[in-house]
Amino acid sequence: MSNASTTKTMRDPPGHDWRRLDVMTDVERHASALSDPDVQPLSPADAMRMKRTPQVKIIRRALGLSQDDFASRFHIPLGTLRDWEQARKEPDAAAKAYLTVIARNPGAVSEALQNER
Repeated sequence: MSNASTTKTMRDPPGHDWRRLDVMTDVERHASALSDPDVQPLSPADAMRMKRTPQVKIIRRALGLSQDDFASRFHIPLGTLRDWEQARKEPDAAAKAYLTVIARNPGAVSEALQNER
């Protein structure tokens, strides 16, 4: 196996010159960014329209659990958890609500599920 790096690196487009940006002040950079019609910031209305999906991988890592441990503790099939984390499938509405509750109060969910057995 080669020792070459497997990490992809971003390269500047051919002929790209950063000197123009380097000489700009922060205020000038900000004004220039706002003047680009292709990359306008989100308005509050745009933000309200966007869906917020719980990021199961972030929740799991914040709890310091492996996929096996997370799936077992919260009674989620391991294959389903992996599908969610690898974006092969998106949690349905009930699963999104469940993940939100896990993220906000994992201890209560664990306790409720332990008492169930």
